[in-house]
Amino acid sequence: MFTVQKEYDVIVVGSGHAGVEAALAATRAGCATLMLTQNLDTIAQMSCNPAVGGLGKSHLVSEIDALDGIMGIAADTTGIQFRVLNRRKGPSVQALRVQCDKKAYQFWVKALLERTSGLDVKQATVLRILRSSEEVAGVETDIGVAFRGKTVVVTAGTFLRGLLHVGETSKAGGRMADSASNLSDDLRQLKLVSARFKTGTPCRINRHSIDFSKCEVQKGDDPPRKFSFMNGGSSKESSKFHMEQIPCWITHTTEKTHEIIRRNLHRSPLYAGRIKGTGPRYCPSIEDKVVRFNAKSAHQLFLEPEGLQTDEFYVNGTSTSLPYDVQLEFLRSIPGLETAEIMRPGYAVEYDFFPPTQLHPTLETKVLRGLFFAGQVNGTSGYEEAAAQGLIAGANAALQAKGQPPLILSREISYIGVMIDDLVNKGTDEPYRMFTSRAEQRLALRQDNADQRLTKIGFQAGLVGAQRWRSFEAKMGSLERARQAARETRVQGESVESLLRKPSFHAHDLLKQTSCLGVAEIWELVESDIKYEGYIKRQQHQVSHGARQDLQALPVDFDYSTIPGLRNETREKLRTAQPTSVGQARRIAGITPADVSIISIWLSKNHLRNTNHAHL
Repeated sequence: MFTVQKEYDVIVVGSGHAGVEAALAATRAGCATLMLTQNLDTIAQMSCNPAVGGLGKSHLVSEIDALDGIMGIAADTTGIQFRVLNRRKGPSVQALRVQCDKKAYQFWVKALLERTSGLDVKQATVLRILRSSEEVAGVETDIGVAFRGKTVVVTAGTFLRGLLHVGETSKAGGRMADSASNLSDDLRQLKLVSARFKTGTPCRINRHSIDFSKCEVQKGDDPPRKFSFMNGGSSKESSKFHMEQIPCWITHTTEKTHEIIRRNLHRSPLYAGRIKGTGPRYCPSIEDKVVRFNAKSAHQLFLEPEGLQTDEFYVNGTSTSLPYDVQLEFLRSIPGLETAEIMRPGYAVEYDFFPPTQLHPTLETKVLRGLFFAGQVNGTSGYEEAAAQGLIAGANAALQAKGQPPLILSREISYIGVMIDDLVNKGTDEPYRMFTSRAEQRLALRQDNADQRLTKIGFQAGLVGAQRWRSFEAKMGSLERARQAARETRVQGESVESLLRKPSFHAHDLLKQTSCLGVAEIWELVESDIKYEGYIKRQQHQVSHGARQDLQALPVDFDYSTIPGLRNETREKLRTAQPTSVGQARRIAGITPADVSIISIWLSKNHLRNTNHAHL
């Protein structure tokens, strides 16, 4: 075995969205960082739909951006269609979705990585984790090369013993045309427990084989809204943000489509029993849609371009592992696709993941100091979920290497905190996807205020650079002046603050009436804060009782058999998870409100006895 002389603070295994954010976060934190990838030409590849954001996910992208991550900027730079979803609803549940140019996104990110000082990017397949005593020592590749490192972040995605399925054919691979990884065999040697999940992707078709006259056009928003807080900040700067957008198209399946699929279910590896892994419930295959929603006569599909320099179109809504001939047959039963030509078939992939209850909130494994996991290896689904974990894992790997306190975001201030708290305490029995409904404080966790919630925290942790910090400070100064003006300025006899509380009055109405109040973006933030203030107080009141209860501490290695009334199943779950507070216990999968109540009451009574005894 040949050992490379240079020693790294952080080694990142994998170059998907989790690996990219992990490597850049570690580098921003001041650490010598190495990224290892099986293929330098597939860095940041969008294996499924080349889109960023969407419901719930866009909040994660904004939080990544607020911590100086790059997913939002990359999407803004390479976007070819920008749309705000839930536009008729309030800003807390609105979501930006950006269709990106697949190759442009990939090349932009690769170029950024290669030009980042302090980051080395190399092509290699990692075979095992090197350890010294109870700590990480580095990694070894499949050609006998060792890289030394203080910490390692594994972001292997769907590549861990990946198995691809198209009809009756199966072969090893983490992605079509890419080889699988056997690293999970070594990870199991560390006594880490693994399980299997499944995901899939639709076929890609040639745009010249589509009859768009039979489809409904779907255009982007004009002007487009951006993800990154750095691509604007004043009306003058925002006016520069204008991308050439191209349309997407809508069509629907038909009864004939469903009949073809039902007739061929026995040829689907999913229904033939050859796929054992659990798939994402919120992104079902077309086979699942036809079977589970058999009363529906049609399912909506989106035809989305893969980029400006390609004729490939993504058929969103038809994820499948049916045989090639069946895919072609059912596609041609769809309006507009009667002569469709498949460029890449859809397929399913099974892969190893490691249940995330084996992790600390820092995303470090409990079995080996210095080993961190991020992305689909933790049982999540989606680019955005992976990238957010990668940023936190990379940051904490760097902070540990430097001997500094970890970065842990609470669920009260971030969707990233909600996701990680859910994963490490509850685990997941299906690929985890972010939804706004998962957050107790979702009215306060808006896309537009992510920087206000997180940028200062990121700056204090060393993740946020000087340029972003200066921009943030300038924005906060403008925002404070606008808030003061709202309290003091009167329009038509009323204070601006009072006017903005009215549901029918909006910031753009205000700016039409007076030109002296400043930037539209700032006043939209002020309006949201004012309009949501009462709702947020009500929501905070609803969770305050539970929050006070959640703060009750639980002793480490506590013997839960001493608490009468608990179920044996509850005692076993608590012994395994070893929560440090009632709040953590509440979020363990299978723990009921009744269990939490019994624990809380026992703790209160026990605390009173101890206090009285001490007083006497």
